[in-house]
Amino acid sequence: MQKILVIQTAFTGDVVLATALVEKLHQFYHDAAIDFLVRKGNEGLLKGHPFLKEVLIWNKKENKFSKLFDLLKIIRRKKYDKVINLQRFASTGFLTGFSQAKERIGFDKNPLSFLFTKKIPHQFKEGIHEVERNNKLIESFTDGTFNKPKLYPTQKDIEEIAQYMHGPYVCMMPASVWFTKQYPEEKWVELIDHFPGEYDIYLLGGYDDAILCERIKEKTSSKKVKVLAGKLNFLSSAALMKGAKMNYTNDSAPLHFASATDAPVTAIFCSTVPEFGFYPLSEKSIIVQTDLQLSCKPCTLHGKKACPLGHFKCGVTIETQKLLESLNT
Repeated sequence: MQKILVIQTAFTGDVVLATALVEKLHQFYHDAAIDFLVRKGNEGLLKGHPFLKEVLIWNKKENKFSKLFDLLKIIRRKKYDKVINLQRFASTGFLTGFSQAKERIGFDKNPLSFLFTKKIPHQFKEGIHEVERNNKLIESFTDGTFNKPKLYPTQKDIEEIAQYMHGPYVCMMPASVWFTKQYPEEKWVELIDHFPGEYDIYLLGGYDDAILCERIKEKTSSKKVKVLAGKLNFLSSAALMKGAKMNYTNDSAPLHFASATDAPVTAIFCSTVPEFGFYPLSEKSIIVQTDLQLSCKPCTLHGKKACPLGHFKCGVTIETQKLLESLNT
């Protein structure tokens, strides 16, 4: 029986996209024991996952490097046949390179890739989805076909959100780690104020997003808004999104929640562009951007804490009507 470890300790959305590899590995190694390493806080994404044996957790916020060495001891003790590292950072390169696994696989841009048994070129070509880039790591012993990421909400998660599903509803996820990826607060208010009155509107996000969501609710004239940010876990949020008429999200993790549950999604791209490879994969996916031809867009791959030019035209000029039209597209 093969023992395989997948490593992805980056942000929440990166972990969601990495689940596509788990789907592919299970397809080709049905009896394999597959483990997954995440940063602390993201383990809830994989709770009850049917194809994973164990989820390993790296707490980066407490004694980061001593915990890294503790993890290495655990990884070595498990005697993996394959360690597959999706990241290009030295910390996970260290875990991979010194894992003592028979096959140590990662991208060539990892600074410790000289310790890997197989280095895969990381090709950042326009239009190539991140899932496709990741699949290159395992293509030689699986195949080159495209597998979507997938999340598995539990029955408990589904029961938790049943109270919110009595009528037609939409979900909106207004927050982002990066300011320039975040559709402006006043534009969310405008969208809600013009939204058809028959829909309940649920504002989703983590604990840190609740303040923004409450502020949006207070500014809008709608009586149909309910803030659920910080009240639902990852998987229950994903389950709620699955049943929505539409989900409105920035270029951020909830976009990938939609992809992993095939939930309808309108993805709003402000400073970034879909060509970076993080576009939605749902059957019903609408991408909305400004109609202006801005020489400054995209300004960066991951987003910035503020608009470098101070005008944030890539966000403020996106028309509300385009978002409303996506509801019935």
